[in-house]
Amino acid sequence: MVVNVTVLDYGSGNLRSAERALARVGADVTVTSDYTQAMEADGLLVPGVGAFAACMAGLRAVRGDRIIDRRLSAGRPVLGICVGMQILFETGVEHGVTTEGCGEWPGTVERLEAPVLPHMGWNTVKAPEETVLFAGLAPETRFYFVHSYGVRTWELQAGPGFTDPLVTWSEHGVPFVAAVENGPLMATQFHPEKSGDAGAQLLTNWLDTLK
Repeated sequence: MVVNVTVLDYGSGNLRSAERALARVGADVTVTSDYTQAMEADGLLVPGVGAFAACMAGLRAVRGDRIIDRRLSAGRPVLGICVGMQILFETGVEHGVTTEGCGEWPGTVERLEAPVLPHMGWNTVKAPEETVLFAGLAPETRFYFVHSYGVRTWELQAGPGFTDPLVTWSEHGVPFVAAVENGPLMATQFHPEKSGDAGAQLLTNWLDTLK
């Protein structure tokens, strides 16, 4: 079964890299900002590169925040990548400016505390045993990161009757959230589309959840 994935074009992100990476693992991919197509796709990929505030402005301009929220309300899968993951949280703080995010998860995106920034290059992650995204990948597998900001504290506490999200961590100076699996909403701080065979396996694992 071939699944169709929309890469949301809101003026930010490695659109063509994401398109090629998804096509490589067998998806039927469309890059668009069209509201209806983004709503109806089997999966929605939200990329993101650059400043949190600029990404949120671009996202709102194409009603991307509403698309994400409405898809999730209907249980329809969304995958955020890099700043496309960060904007899913409540707020982002850059250069003393606080910007409201999509608010799908509580938490703040803030500058990492590390001797060298940006965090750029290959790094390992620590995924929970129940992971779907990292299935079939060895613990020493490395993924490609480019960022100076991240979520350093996971704040969501699931109540009775709700399943705790699966949170994957990495470290650069301080621990930070590297990926989240929360029902139909999944996200990675690293770039799977730039992570070679490891990234291809992760994207394959995500596509399998759409079938």
